[in-house]
Amino acid sequence: MIRWGEEKRQADPGFFCRKVVEGVSQPVWLVSDTRRVSDIQWFQETYGAVTQTVRVVALEQSRQQRGWVFTPGVDDGESECGLDNFGDFDWVIENHGDEQRLEEQLEDLVEFVRTRL
Repeated sequence: MIRWGEEKRQADPGFFCRKVVEGVSQPVWLVSDTRRVSDIQWFQETYGAVTQTVRVVALEQSRQQRGWVFTPGVDDGESECGLDNFGDFDWVIENHGDEQRLEEQLEDLVEFVRTRL
C-alpha cells in the first residue's frame, strides 16, 4: 500500500489531496494525518492564507507509555517522519500526558476555528 501511494505521489503530488476535497465545499477543513511536505504545500497553494497547519507532538516516553514501540522501516520512513523538519506549523499541540494542558491547547484551536466560521 505504501509503495502504491508513493508511486501515485511521485506521478502527481496532489493526487490524494484533490481526492479529499473533490466535489465538496466547506467553510473549514480539518484534514488529519497529512504526512508529507507536498501535502501541506498543496493545501497552501490551493487555499492560500486560510490554510492553518497543526502539529501534534508527544515525547517518546509518553508514546511508549501508551504502547508505542519503534518499528524500523515504518517509524523512520517518510510516511512517519516526513514533516519532522517542516518546522513552520501554525499550531503545535503538545500531548505529553498532561490532560489539562492538552485540553487548554485544543480549546484555543477550537476557538480559532470558530472565529473562521
